[in-house]
Amino acid sequence: MSEAAVVAAGVQAGPEISVVVPCYNEVGNVGPLVAALERALAGRRWEVIFVDDNSPDGTTAAVNAIAQRDSRVRGLCRIGRRGLSSAVIEGALSSSAQVVAVMDGDMQHDESRLGALVDAVQSGACDVAVGSRHVEGGDNSGLANAWRHALSDGGIKLAQLILPVRLGDPMSGFFALRQDTFARIAPHLSGTGFKILVDLLLSSPQPLRVQEIACGFRERLAGESKLDAVVMLQFVALLLDKLCRGWLPLRFVAFALVGLIGVGTNLLVMQCVRALGVNFSMAQGIGTLVAMVVNFQLDNNFTYRDRRLRGVRCVWGLLLFMLVCSVGALANVGVADMVYHQHREFNEASVAGALIAVVWNYAMSATIVWRL
Repeated sequence: MSEAAVVAAGVQAGPEISVVVPCYNEVGNVGPLVAALERALAGRRWEVIFVDDNSPDGTTAAVNAIAQRDSRVRGLCRIGRRGLSSAVIEGALSSSAQVVAVMDGDMQHDESRLGALVDAVQSGACDVAVGSRHVEGGDNSGLANAWRHALSDGGIKLAQLILPVRLGDPMSGFFALRQDTFARIAPHLSGTGFKILVDLLLSSPQPLRVQEIACGFRERLAGESKLDAVVMLQFVALLLDKLCRGWLPLRFVAFALVGLIGVGTNLLVMQCVRALGVNFSMAQGIGTLVAMVVNFQLDNNFTYRDRRLRGVRCVWGLLLFMLVCSVGALANVGVADMVYHQHREFNEASVAGALIAVVWNYAMSATIVWRL
């Protein structure tokens, strides 16, 4: 049935644009964002889909209150899972619109540029239109401080090393593409972390044509920024996952990176304790204990951020993690000893033991500590 026939039959046509807004603790931004979209997309058929990770501040309730009087507003509340990328995936796949646009819920993206992004995609000029802070006319002044500027700039340089297309602002969270293009790429996405644009560009079976549209980046209206060192570690893990072409699970890559930090922590603590006159065995034990605690905290806040343990569950998780790692350490020593006696190669034996330990620790952590 044509659109004219639909209108003649008294059936309202669906939206041509879906704006997907992943959010967490953005209750103060919901109303202002809807009002801003109404101005920016005047004369177009649009909807906004807020995908909220069960925010404790009442974000979902605020969305639902507006949705009761405005059918262009929809809310998806996710229970028991977290993450910007996976939120965008669920929101975009729930859309029946021709074009899906993605923007943050913190009012930092310039919604007045949405029309230009949508037009670039609908005209066929590109597959993905990106709101860029790093082309002529763009503005990056909304980043809170020099630390966040450094994180953003570092991520851009890393991404540009491996992206199959030239892109000045791969860290942008403001972009648009056809819904069928997104659906085609979705099965290949890792779906973890906070930088869904890079995931899309690296996961597409065919290179995507990209056009950058100058965009300002404002200061936050309300809430707190999600950009921190943990987010950047997740971003590095995503890049490594894509470089490995999916042969290594992203969580395993992250778990192994954390494990390397633990090794360094162990050695540093052991040397400090030894300098105080403690014997080697005691120093090794203290170093191992501290490394386990550090590893648990990093894994809880980085590798398993979407399943983060809190309160009493965090305490029990730490105890289980230490038990798992203790078994892994015994396996490490046992396998290394066996390989050494068979081949008399110290390095080969050490690597074999370490590999067995990290695989054991990862498998048990995923199934026991941070349950699937």
